[in-house]
Amino acid sequence: MGDVSEPESDEEEAETDGGVRAYTVRLELVDEPGELLRALAPIADNGGNLLSIHHERGNITPRGHIPVEVDLESPPERFDGIVDALRDAGVNVIQAGAEHYGEELNVILVGHLVETDLSGTLSRIEDEADAVVKDLSLAAPDGTDATASARLRLAIDSGRTEHAFETIRSIGADKELTVVEPLTGGEA
Repeated sequence: MGDVSEPESDEEEAETDGGVRAYTVRLELVDEPGELLRALAPIADNGGNLLSIHHERGNITPRGHIPVEVDLESPPERFDGIVDALRDAGVNVIQAGAEHYGEELNVILVGHLVETDLSGTLSRIEDEADAVVKDLSLAAPDGTDATASARLRLAIDSGRTEHAFETIRSIGADKELTVVEPLTGGEA
């Protein structure tokens, strides 16, 4: 019987041996009663320990939602499950992770964004440019079958601006999109 209880003890020890990390998850919630509670349940249900919640009720995102920042602790192997559970519950996850980004870029994409799979384009930008889409505004005044424009606000690691722009230009070329980069000051 001693052999049966030892493995359980080892598993419990592995989970509580200091392998817990702190994470920040940035969410957007609809301003309705119960939304914050609905967003917190998947964190607790998947092994996350809440540290703090900053509910920015006075601020509104461009999509008309309330930004909420949740600090939590979790074993690293459980964190992706927490983020997936939030998304499965219909919670809009804007940023998730312990990474700290040092710079932001604003880029405008113009073209047949919806027809060329906007979601896929955003996923490629995040994966290939090592960026996080912090905000997205889409304008399609003539409908989703026509030319549309999207403004992206991206978070990137410091010093990776040129890599991000090169990657976004390449993705734009693949999808026949025009990439409008912000104007930067030149040297005199």
